[in-house]
Amino acid sequence: MFTCTKVYRDVPFAHRQHRHSGNCSFIHGHNWGIGLEFGCKQLDERGFVVDFGGLAYIKTWIDQNLDHACLLAADDPEREALLKNHHKLFKALIVPSASTEGIAQFLFNTLDPMVRKESQGRAWLIAVHLDEDSKNSARYQPDA
Repeated sequence: MFTCTKVYRDVPFAHRQHRHSGNCSFIHGHNWGIGLEFGCKQLDERGFVVDFGGLAYIKTWIDQNLDHACLLAADDPEREALLKNHHKLFKALIVPSASTEGIAQFLFNTLDPMVRKESQGRAWLIAVHLDEDSKNSARYQPDA
C-alpha cells in the first residue's frame, strides 16, 4: 500500500465539551491542524496516491463548515439555547462528539466518502490526525 499525508494548519474553530468538569465545558477555540493520511494500492497515472493540488474539494469543505465555526455535540443539553438565533452570531456545526477524538472521527467519516468518490474508489483515507493546538492532538483510524 502507498500512503501520503496532507495537513491543513491554523483552521480556527471553537467547540464545547459539555461533559467536561472544567473550563473545556465553556465554548472556546483553537487554531486546529488537520492531518489527512491517504492510501491506495495503485498510484494514479502521475505516480500519486492523491494529487495535493487536486484536494480543493476538501479545502472548500473545511472553509465552508469549520472555518470560524462552533462545533457542538448532538447531545449537548444547551444545544437548542445556543442555536437560537445563532446565524446572527456564529456558524454552527453539530457533530456526534465535540471532543478532539470525536471531531477526528467525524472528519474521517465525512471526508473519506468524498476522497473515494473523487478518486473513483482508487484512494481512501487511512486516518485523521487532529491537532487541537501545539500541545494536544488525537488520531482516528477505523479498525481494519
